[in-house]
Amino acid sequence: MNTETTDPDCFALPPGVDWLPVNDAINRILSSFTPLDKSEEITLNKAVGRVLAKQVTALRANPPLTNSAVDGYGFAFDSLTRHDELELASGYAAPGSILDKSVPFGKAIKILTGAPLPEGVDTVHLQEYSQIDSHRLHFKSRPKKGANTRLAGEDIKVGDQLFAKGHKIRTNDLACLVSSGVDKINVYAKLRVGVLSTGNELWENGMAVDNATVFDANRPMLLSLIHKMGFIPVDLGMVGDDREEVRDKLNQGASCSDIILTSGGASSGMEDFVSDLLSKEGELNFWRIAVKPGRPLAFSKWQDTHIFGLPGNPIAAFVCSLVFAHPAMRILSGELWKPPVGFMVPAAFQKRKKIGRREYLRARMNDEGLAEVFPSEGSGLTTSLSWSEGLVELGEDTLSVDRGDLVKYYPYSSFWL
Repeated sequence: MNTETTDPDCFALPPGVDWLPVNDAINRILSSFTPLDKSEEITLNKAVGRVLAKQVTALRANPPLTNSAVDGYGFAFDSLTRHDELELASGYAAPGSILDKSVPFGKAIKILTGAPLPEGVDTVHLQEYSQIDSHRLHFKSRPKKGANTRLAGEDIKVGDQLFAKGHKIRTNDLACLVSSGVDKINVYAKLRVGVLSTGNELWENGMAVDNATVFDANRPMLLSLIHKMGFIPVDLGMVGDDREEVRDKLNQGASCSDIILTSGGASSGMEDFVSDLLSKEGELNFWRIAVKPGRPLAFSKWQDTHIFGLPGNPIAAFVCSLVFAHPAMRILSGELWKPPVGFMVPAAFQKRKKIGRREYLRARMNDEGLAEVFPSEGSGLTTSLSWSEGLVELGEDTLSVDRGDLVKYYPYSSFWL
């Protein structure tokens, strides 16, 4: 597959313009954000997906008592003789209770998995390797001291830090929390992310339109993306290219959102009122980022609310949300930011690109274990998003890719999708 582009290239980097590298843009964004000062206490049944506002420490040891790891027979190891047999004591030890008698030296007792070791027992021999004959325990193989026991606190001790502030609770964290006696945690309030679409050409899905207009594909896509990331999507609707209406929508969004994503109107054209308003009435960092797809990107504040002015093309809006807005939202939500994990895989395509620009190609892995990319790079081709399962990243210094060359592939799951 050949995705080579030819001049003229609308994404070319003309001389005399200060293009910001992607990593510099991300670092500037990350340095601009701190977690919101909003938290609440919740029970564990609501914990998955929430971010800790305080560290969590263990209230109880796990296991709380030394216990048996198997069904078998417990005894004091030092009571064994060279004959490898012991007299069997009456009764048995079961999980959920502590045996009210000690096991005499030189005797063994039946013990079940999870039962606390009775006094006088430090070793358990597996039932399958034991033989009972006339109330005597015979060993088919000689045990080792302390075998088949789980020591009190060997997993978790009281006071151990389980999870640090900023950790996002996962399903596989719940067993650890519950077993250590934790039933409530303090978490950051869920981030509210407003989404606004701009442009006279936009219409709501389902409305009767003519061929000069387009349906607003960005807003439902971004709202769903925000939900998948674990935040609260706030639908701010869409607005035409009218300065006063855009200002009213930004004011509305700032009153009910912690951060706003707009799409369209972020460039420098005569009807790009988003960037114009943010420049004149907000705090605008307007960057021409050396990235494809994705420029231009407006990053600003409006009434102390952070705003990302995304490109209007759906693919560019999607990619910029993952690469630039996503880390900002993670930090704002209180989460400890970790860059997405990419994998070096062989390419199933050929590609020539401009030096000095980073590119993200819609991609997926084929049956041969190679990364294939969508045959066209147009940022308005919505079919490429549904076709893709991730992104191939081509760095600024990459000039060409041939089939079999290693490229970095980011599955969408790396972005918590």
